[in-house]
Amino acid sequence: MEFVPKKVFFTKGVGRSKEQLTSFELALRDAGIAPYNLVTVSSIMPPGAKMVSRKEGSKHLNPGQVVFVVMSRISANEPNRLLVASVGCAIPSEKKSYGYLSEHHAYGQTEEKAGEYAEDLAASMLASTLGIEFDPEKAWNEREKYFKMSGKIVRTTNITQSAVSDKTGKWTSVVAAAVLIF
Repeated sequence: MEFVPKKVFFTKGVGRSKEQLTSFELALRDAGIAPYNLVTVSSIMPPGAKMVSRKEGSKHLNPGQVVFVVMSRISANEPNRLLVASVGCAIPSEKKSYGYLSEHHAYGQTEEKAGEYAEDLAASMLASTLGIEFDPEKAWNEREKYFKMSGKIVRTTNITQSAVSDKTGKWTSVVAAAVLIF
């Protein structure tokens, strides 16, 4: 039996609470994925999987269902600390080939920089499996153009959530996830 997801949606969320676990739960609620039994998986974008909206993807899920996700998460209770979680995605032009998803989380990094970093990670992993030669020292925007000009990588994207942790010391959690749907 083949067990390959046919659809993927991306989501993100933020939660704040005096308890770290509760802040994570609230971030999952904000992302719309709290009522599922989440199983984190490695970073393969299934071949031919269709990207759908969170609203469309959620229609295919039921509370309590086991749901596979590629998820990035980070928490802090240090007042005013910037935290960010991101999932990057790179899709090959060949529909029968798999792509890559990447997880990245950091403190003190802007949402834009974290999103670019996660997207770069996914694209670099895909490029290396496709045999695309590239200079890892070049800036992402230069490599992005090169990857796409090769004709082997058709699309890159990311979902990123940042937040400044609560100024009173409550826990703040951020999540970003790619949700795989069968």
